[in-house]
Amino acid sequence: MDVAALTFAGGWASGINAYATVFLIGMIGRFGHVAGVPEGFQRTDVLVIMGILALVEFFADKIPYLDSAWDAVSTFIRPVAGALIGALLAGASGDLLPMAMGALGGVTALVSHAAKSGIRLAVNTSPEPLSNIGASLAGDAALITVVSLAITYPVQAAILAAILLIGTIALAILLLAQIRKGLAVFRSWLASR
Repeated sequence: MDVAALTFAGGWASGINAYATVFLIGMIGRFGHVAGVPEGFQRTDVLVIMGILALVEFFADKIPYLDSAWDAVSTFIRPVAGALIGALLAGASGDLLPMAMGALGGVTALVSHAAKSGIRLAVNTSPEPLSNIGASLAGDAALITVVSLAITYPVQAAILAAILLIGTIALAILLLAQIRKGLAVFRSWLASR
């Protein structure tokens, strides 16, 4: 298994939804009998907790401004999850590889999360809810595709994750004015709570 490619793909996915990433990797390892998936991902308690949190995030991500609030809290969770996934996939043996893969996973998750969160702030400025739901479902579909592909074809998944990451960053740059507007509206939304 190409650990760097798998870590990059897992880091990208963690930036979108860390809970779903751990849940999917664990389910694929447990029921797909794929070698190389750490036992900790496959434990029943981990699968149940990650499954519940992934489900909560699935619904929270469809509601304008609640999704941005969830993303704000997730800023502290997703990069750490990406780093832990990378370190665990590399095998936390105390050598340099797990630390390097942890750094790769964490940085990738942070960049992926920042681009996704910015775009979602821009989408939240749309007056209708369908664009928010559509953006969320597109992210869900991309995450499932990348994680499922990563377990058996890590290099191809990493390439797809890189394309998605570059595309998301480019879109966030193009939407910078809308992101600023979305941030102002989000702050007002938070103040009214």
